[in-house]
Amino acid sequence: MPQTPSARFRARILEAFPAHAARLGWTDAAFKAACAEVQLSEGEAALACPRGAVDLFDAFADRADQAMLEALDDLDLPAMRIRDKVRAAVQLRLEAQAPYKEAARAMTRALSRPSRAPEASRLIWRTADRIWRALGDTSTDENFYTKRAILSAVLASTYARWFADNSPDHADTWAFLDARIENVMQFEKFKARLKPISERVQEAVGVAARFRYGR
Repeated sequence: MPQTPSARFRARILEAFPAHAARLGWTDAAFKAACAEVQLSEGEAALACPRGAVDLFDAFADRADQAMLEALDDLDLPAMRIRDKVRAAVQLRLEAQAPYKEAARAMTRALSRPSRAPEASRLIWRTADRIWRALGDTSTDENFYTKRAILSAVLASTYARWFADNSPDHADTWAFLDARIENVMQFEKFKARLKPISERVQEAVGVAARFRYGR
């Protein structure tokens, strides 16, 4: 499907914007500098992003998501353990933004404002959802929400570590990611052990209720 003029203009702005955001922050000044670089008129810029730099949050995150999904397609996912699939997806997501790390940092700062919390939550949830769908998740019960909530937390904490990481090839970040995934796996094992106990408790409560009410 052909892109609309607004989408084409937005894509052009997005190509130039990260370098300016790295220097000026996720600001209208950076937005205007990017528009000037790609020679868009004020009207074209307004058509692409009526709210200025704020309208690039979604596009910047989506570009990283799409790069991650394309890279995941090159992996032999069926042959991988679930923890390795998740690790690969998170690492690929960060690596997709490695050339724009300072812009990603600027975006994170801009989204940290309380008024932008809903947008920040929506974007990281979307990334988590796309990862799970790419990994073949078909859950529709409470696990659907639990998986995405946990992965959102892993993504957020790993990004925070990545921003502070100056180690070669971000080795410290990947070690941190491994530790977070291990924590999650241990928690899931703990939940699995609790489930039979919970079921037995519920059964016992049901039996007691029948005695209590003579049923």
